Amino acid sequence: MARKPITMSPDEVQAFLASHATVEVATLGPDGWPHVAPMWYIVEEGNIVFRSFTKSQKIVNLQRDQRVTLLVEDGEAYAELQGVMIRGTAQLDTDPGRVLEIYGRLAAKYAMVSDEPVELDPEALEAAFGRFASKNTAVTVIPDRVITWDHTKLGGVY
Repeated sequence: MARKPITMSPDEVQAFLASHATVEVATLGPDGWPHVAPMWYIVEEGNIVFRSFTKSQKIVNLQRDQRVTLLVEDGEAYAELQGVMIRGTAQLDTDPGRVLEIYGRLAAKYAMVSDEPVELDPEALEAAFGRFASKNTAVTVIPDRVITWDHTKLGGVY
């Protein structure tokens, strides 16, 4: 009997990414070894977007080599495993206005300025993150290949 497909549809991928909090970001270090770091992210026009300090190792790596692999995964038991792995190209943006916009969207998703996520008006956004905007880089990952798995589709049969 053929194995049931475990691939997620594009709509399932978007729902999965929207419902999770952390993406593992893998970049290539100067010695060729992977550098992996967890990041908070947003989804924008189907692409994962995050920000990091420009001097961070992941950004330094991406300035040299824009290839990046992302992983969002979930599940404990084999029958629960789900994941989306994206191999893509990082587009870097150091414009402080763009970085501040990303900070605002992250604050609306994560508890960055209070105990709960909050939408910040422009003045509050500037007060909270304005001093960091020029020291950060926004990263938009343009997918070259998306690989997915959803073992819940197997119905407990392997």
